[in-house]
Amino acid sequence: MLYFVATPIGNLKDISYRAIETLQNSDVILCEDTRTSLTFLNAYNIKKELISFHKFNYKEETPKVIEMLKAGKTISLITDAGTPCISDPGSELIEQMNKNGLKYSIIPGACAFLNAFCLSGFSAPFEFVGFLPDNKKELKKLLLDIKAQNCTLIFYSAPHNLVSDVKLLFKELGDREACTVRELTKLHEEIEYFHLAEGYPKEPRGEYVLIVKGNQNNLSDLNNLSIVEHYEYYVNLGMPNNDAIKQVAKDMGVAKNVIYNHIVELKKK
Repeated sequence: MLYFVATPIGNLKDISYRAIETLQNSDVILCEDTRTSLTFLNAYNIKKELISFHKFNYKEETPKVIEMLKAGKTISLITDAGTPCISDPGSELIEQMNKNGLKYSIIPGACAFLNAFCLSGFSAPFEFVGFLPDNKKELKKLLLDIKAQNCTLIFYSAPHNLVSDVKLLFKELGDREACTVRELTKLHEEIEYFHLAEGYPKEPRGEYVLIVKGNQNNLSDLNNLSIVEHYEYYVNLGMPNNDAIKQVAKDMGVAKNVIYNHIVELKKK
């Protein structure tokens, strides 16, 4: 059996009895960084075999984990902080476990982006984006996908990327209200509000959750436009034609081909 165990995101007391019990009863603990995890594990006198399992080695380590589970080992997987399977390769491991018919479960607990969203005071619904991708093609597609979203957007950002991330989001999304949360649950927990146009107003320190309000153009206002005007609104935002058609169809609650056929007919005239 494998358990995905949530660990504290700052304050070491933010851990459940069940999580401690599960880790104590594990044969092996998979860690994003064994050195970081030792601080937490030593605090609760948990002495187990630790194996590194992270985005740089999971392809090599996953078959070994599968074999240990088949041999009857009880394994826990933890990240440096928070809930597994969000910004780490837990989902790939689950895929392989399902293929092999192996059981797994989760021990719930702290999650940085969810707690930061609660502290921001911004409204639901929200979309968790995570870290912006390094790959330029993936980044361009992502920014196009989220540009017209009305929901609150939540990102993770490292201190050395925060200023450039904010500048990029302003360039691609326009000026919006934003909020950063850092040092969650720690002594120097900090919430900072600003507009993307202003940039982040302080010297970045620590890991950040960046929360940005969604596109504030009212959906009802968009649906008061003609289909072509609605379509052109998204094209002018930089969306490819096909994506713009899909977004209009989603806004209006109709099939994509209805919008496509309507636009094709108008272009023939």
